[in-house]
Amino acid sequence: MAIIRNHLEVEKFNPKVTLPYELRQQDFQMAMQDVYDFFFDVNSHLTGKGLQRLDDMLRPAIMSGVLSDMLTASLAKHSRALTENKYFNGHPDLIVQGTYAGNSVKAGVDGVEIKTTRKAGGAVDTHGAREQWMCVFVYEVDVESEPAANRRPMTFTEIYLGHVTVEDFRRNPRGELGTRTATLHKDGIQKLRASWVYRF
Repeated sequence: MAIIRNHLEVEKFNPKVTLPYELRQQDFQMAMQDVYDFFFDVNSHLTGKGLQRLDDMLRPAIMSGVLSDMLTASLAKHSRALTENKYFNGHPDLIVQGTYAGNSVKAGVDGVEIKTTRKAGGAVDTHGAREQWMCVFVYEVDVESEPAANRRPMTFTEIYLGHVTVEDFRRNPRGELGTRTATLHKDGIQKLRASWVYRF
């Protein structure tokens, strides 16, 4: 089973988008390629032993978490001004270096929150409505093609990075055992989509 190394398409980036905190399109390009290379290396190793691809092993929620952590780490490595928030589960994921003591803050303002989802258009649940720079990576995983050896590699299809406020969210009803979440409402998601970085 030959694993395909995925490559981003540079011409799919938005040349007119304005990025905050000295971010560059190259930062996103390198972060995406870092993730693609990781999946190529890991899946080549796994399939070489007759095992499933990582894409096929991970449940969607776990996959999204892994991708969010990888993209956060890679963007921090490549960006000029941002670094990882060292506070466990702190917000936002990326913060302006040197702004908070020890580059650690429970709930900061200066930085970018990273989200990943399989939902086209970038609608994603958050743990609360707040003013923030939100970056959403939309990705696809081929879990249907048969035989599994013919499946396409995980692919990023959209990236959005926009500034949203509390008023851009709607509160989601909480189930008996669920945690209250918030999602951008219709106008909020349109606001985010207007600041698209990449569309495949």
